[in-house]
Amino acid sequence: MIGYAHPEVLVDTSWVKGNIGNQNVRILEVDYDPTANYNLGHIPTAGLIDWKKDINDPVTRDILTKEGLERLLGRLGVTNEKLLVLYGDFNNWFAAFAFWVFKYHGVEKIVLLNGGRKKWIEEDLPLTKDVPEFESATFKARGPDESLRVYLPYVREVLRQSDKVLVDVRGPKEFTGEITAPPEYPTEHAQRGGHIPGAKNIPWGQAVRDDGTFKPADELRSLYESKGVTPDKEVITYCRIGERSSHTWFVLKYLLGYPNVKNYDGSWTEWGNLVRSPIEK
Repeated sequence: MIGYAHPEVLVDTSWVKGNIGNQNVRILEVDYDPTANYNLGHIPTAGLIDWKKDINDPVTRDILTKEGLERLLGRLGVTNEKLLVLYGDFNNWFAAFAFWVFKYHGVEKIVLLNGGRKKWIEEDLPLTKDVPEFESATFKARGPDESLRVYLPYVREVLRQSDKVLVDVRGPKEFTGEITAPPEYPTEHAQRGGHIPGAKNIPWGQAVRDDGTFKPADELRSLYESKGVTPDKEVITYCRIGERSSHTWFVLKYLLGYPNVKNYDGSWTEWGNLVRSPIEK
């Protein structure tokens, strides 16, 4: 973690193992599909956040509200004094999305487990199928902090502005339009393939090692700056639904300390389905 702008937002597996049972810490697994992850075994004492049910509003196609966040964390026994440790499947995609949402609503005491579920399992660390029960608590959120998020009208306005850069973190075949969904979700695609005009393609996975942990700061800095993604610009990340772009948002904002990074969570699911929105292949 040497060289990161904010190393305090990451913890490693040994730290988490040593804090299992710590009453001042709440460990939470964030899954797209709990049946294939949390339910098969999770870090002891970890609660579950179901990404589809808990973080999203299925009616408005939006993230959960401030009040929804307070209810969720209250149900998980989280107070403002507890430190939240998030980890998840797919190299922390959905944990990073939850981290972004929580920061959007002003949650302060929150960290990511470096490497997530993948790293924990690779190290053969303890798992359990026991589901913990938490006493309900009161959590007070702030926000929302709109400096962390952009919407469709804003993205339309900033295309090709020299002081702003769009980073498409999807894989190269999604970027070129050869495929319209990642291999993990082959049926969840947009009507058109391609990318937002002018966007730079820097796949999220280039920021991590084989074990899912983040690469050193100097390697990350070289990765983004070589594509013109520099700290003097406003950076807008996007992917398909906002989860992979949250991962890159985390890298740029917290590991590299870029001052102005925003997540476009509407992403290609929104842009690729719009009538008369320009695309490139």
